[in-house]
Amino acid sequence: MTAAFTIDRPKERPGPGPTPVALLRALDLTIGRRIHGVLPGEFRAHDLGGGLELAQIRPYQPGDDVRCIDWNVTARTTVPHVRVHVPERALTSWLVLDLSPSMTFGTALRRKADVAEGVALAVGHLATQRGNRLGIVTFGDGADRRVPPRVGRDGLLATLLLARDATDLTSEAAPSVPVESSSPAAALQFVAATAPRGGLVVVVSDFRGPRDWLRPMAALAARHEVVAVEIDDPREHDLPDVGELTLIDA
Repeated sequence: MTAAFTIDRPKERPGPGPTPVALLRALDLTIGRRIHGVLPGEFRAHDLGGGLELAQIRPYQPGDDVRCIDWNVTARTTVPHVRVHVPERALTSWLVLDLSPSMTFGTALRRKADVAEGVALAVGHLATQRGNRLGIVTFGDGADRRVPPRVGRDGLLATLLLARDATDLTSEAAPSVPVESSSPAAALQFVAATAPRGGLVVVVSDFRGPRDWLRPMAALAARHEVVAVEIDDPREHDLPDVGELTLIDA
């Protein structure tokens, strides 16, 4: 994995720079709400069921699994009781990545797209650990992509390929569905309609252009943990006095 972060890049596309694996390993995801999933993992679920942590001991009811009977409590009370555990579930995360032309702007060491690539690498590393799954949605490019959630190495590889070159997804480990160029609102609506409730959505964008994404973002935040990462450049806030300039709208 180290080679993926140190690959030689052309000067016009320098990439996010050195990304120490030790630094990525020091990061972790903190989810403030319980999730909904069917795979075993390390996060709390909405419902009760199979797991290791005890939630409660209650009287037996018709339909309960007899294998869950707590015989010690049953013997003390002479009334059948069952143990109910808190299940641990895998987290499904979605990375919503902005590939619009404005992301190619950059006046410092690298472009905004290179900084976004570094964010995507960190999210991909975190969101594919311990059985968790990661899906990717891009918008603003001529051929936007929809990569379904994948586990572990496949999910991380899909992130690396997309972040490095969104138009070159030829690896079998990262199948995707190309769609027409979409807006951030359409990408958020796609995630809201596809992802089960209680996941993590990371939106990486410069948030330039129309604010039509505000309502879809609010609707998504009502059902998921949403992290918005804004990428900007110093020259977008402070343009030095260098005389007359000829600019082209990207």
